[in-house]
Amino acid sequence: MFRFKKSFCLALTLGMAVPVCSNAANFCIAVNGGFGNGGSSFVGKGFAVPAAGTCKPWSGYVKTGASAIANSTGSGCVSTDGKVLTLTIISTDPPFLGTGVTATDHIRICPPGVTSCPLGAGQDAGTFGGIATTQNCTTSLLKLPAVHQ
Repeated sequence: MFRFKKSFCLALTLGMAVPVCSNAANFCIAVNGGFGNGGSSFVGKGFAVPAAGTCKPWSGYVKTGASAIANSTGSGCVSTDGKVLTLTIISTDPPFLGTGVTATDHIRICPPGVTSCPLGAGQDAGTFGGIATTQNCTTSLLKLPAVHQ
């Protein structure tokens, strides 16, 4: 028979009573001008830039071409000095990329608010490669249709 300490049960009860926030921020990155401008846009659902010297998981999608949307996963890490955000993102979309094919992108940008960016311009060295910048997560970027390529 399992016996729990009262403090554990109280913490568990309190943890269950706290609502989960579903309106977390999103983080968007434009590569080569972004979606709708000839490039691609990465949308990190609920992603916030981690603190300096730490990493966070990335989950979302990349919009590219006229109607291609690839599911994406990965992680983002910020340098110890807080000046560079590096993301490695792996995406899949069988109708667009091919069955069993993954797109891998390694993106390095300076987070919003960083002055004297040591990179100059951000860069995506990967499948959707090119110049990378943060972008506003517009309504059109956040729209995820039921049917897409």
